[in-house]
Amino acid sequence: MPKKVVLAYSGGLDTSIIIPWLKETYNCEVIAMIGDVGQQEDLKAAKRKALATGASSATIEDLREEFLTNYIWPTLRAGAVYEHKYLLGTSMARPVLAKRQAEIALKTGADAVSHGCTGKGNDQVRFELAYKAIAPGVKIIAPWREWTINSREDAINYARAHNVPIEQTKANIYSRDRNIWHLSHEGSVLEDPADAPEETMWQWIVSPEKAPNKPVEVEIGFEAGTPVSVNGKKRPAVALLEELNKIAAAHGVGRIDLVENRLVGIKSRGAYETPGGTLLVTAHRELETLCLDRETAHYSEVLALRYAELVYYGLWFTPQREALDAYFTAAQRRVTGAVGLKLYKGNVTVTKRTSPYSLYRKGLASFAMTGYNPKDAEGFINLFALPVTIPEGAKVR
Repeated sequence: MPKKVVLAYSGGLDTSIIIPWLKETYNCEVIAMIGDVGQQEDLKAAKRKALATGASSATIEDLREEFLTNYIWPTLRAGAVYEHKYLLGTSMARPVLAKRQAEIALKTGADAVSHGCTGKGNDQVRFELAYKAIAPGVKIIAPWREWTINSREDAINYARAHNVPIEQTKANIYSRDRNIWHLSHEGSVLEDPADAPEETMWQWIVSPEKAPNKPVEVEIGFEAGTPVSVNGKKRPAVALLEELNKIAAAHGVGRIDLVENRLVGIKSRGAYETPGGTLLVTAHRELETLCLDRETAHYSEVLALRYAELVYYGLWFTPQREALDAYFTAAQRRVTGAVGLKLYKGNVTVTKRTSPYSLYRKGLASFAMTGYNPKDAEGFINLFALPVTIPEGAKVR
């Protein structure tokens, strides 16, 4: 039986009831670890709530800078997007939270760690793979795989019976996860793919119909694939993303509604708000078109798909992900420059691309035959056509 458990605590419905459940079930000490990944919530209030509901201690860990520089920026450099749409907001946050949680467990001598992830979701895998990589000898307690609570309605009833204050009601039952990169929504009407999201569900990005009637332009600067400036002004990571979030959200940019394939094999439907991230992914992709040669660009697309899978599957602390980082670090060395974007009522248009390492040459790209001998193309075409012409010739003979 565990004697001391470090719980990844958010103050939401699930983790709020886990503290009393752990104490009832295991008669153990509970340490609440509250990770600040930019969720824009009152974390001091969450700390007070954790202590009031039975935690022996609670700590607030500011992980925003680490989250951006060690998780989000590498994923951005890799161009990793899961299943064409999902910008991996929750997927990237779980390993940084679990890493700090495991570190606290080792530091305090705790013999167990716990999380509030359901037995159907991806997050249980993401948390637990990180635990196993960083603190393999520590026991893992996953209440959703142990207790008799089977739904969010059950969880609400448990909270009421144990006098645990919660925000969720049976009328407002969305499961949400927010950090500096995105805000996700699951549950309620989203569980039927035939139903459109309710406008009241969206909490961050303004409706495109209600966005300003005048467009706004923004310029994002990159150095070696990492964003460094907004409108020509250098910004530290957190300030840069917060500025882009504000601009994009005000102009209705970054809403996504998708059905995705979970790691556990279930299809799920979710809605995501990723304002600044949408701008960064768009701008980075456009800058790559200038700076990457064709073979590197095409091979990077292949590896980007694998990188997205690794992040989505929770395989952050693995040799393959580290090896892919080494590839993308080399491939992104010349992805330096700036991209201009115009935002208007939910749409993003590219207005310019500039780079000191641009491979684009006006003379070669123009219709004028300068710097290029068109006769060279004839031999190339003949050789390129051999696989299709030789079989035809064989048939004729």
